[in-house]
Parts: sequence; structure tokens; C-alpha cells
Amino acid sequence: MEIKILGTGCSKCKKLEANANEAIKDLKVEAKITKVEDIKEIMKYGVMRTPAIVVNEKVKMFGKVCTVDEIKKYISDEK
Repeated sequence: MEIKILGTGCSKCKKLEANANEAIKDLKVEAKITKVEDIKEIMKYGVMRTPAIVVNEKVKMFGKVCTVDEIKKYISDEK
């Protein structure tokens, strides 16, 4: 499973990454988390507000920091 955190490195992006790490740890799933900070790459996903989370190339949420439970649901939906 691949999870991408889209954002320019702000505190909200870092919190989203931390929540994603906690979610995969809690679910005990194999997942690679990648940070995407390049604006052009972020725009390829159609995201206009960051932070955003992408699971298996599907944008799940943008414009806010998802909770650990929300991220767990996104991961479960992609299993």
C-alpha cells in the first residue's frame, strides 16, 4: 500500500504524516508513506488546498488534517 502526504511541509502536513504513521502502526499494515512537496506534483492530483492524503493513488481528503481514525478507514477501504 502506498500513502502520500501532499503539502509543502507546514505543521499541518507534518501532523497528517504523524497521524498516517500511527494509523498504519495500529492496523499493522505494510505501507510506504511518501511526502510530496512539489507544487506541480500536488496539482496533478487536482488538490487545491493542502494538506492532502492519497492512498493507492486515490485522493481521500484535502484541506484539513485527518484524524488517525479517518486514516484507518481510508486504509481499510483500500485493502
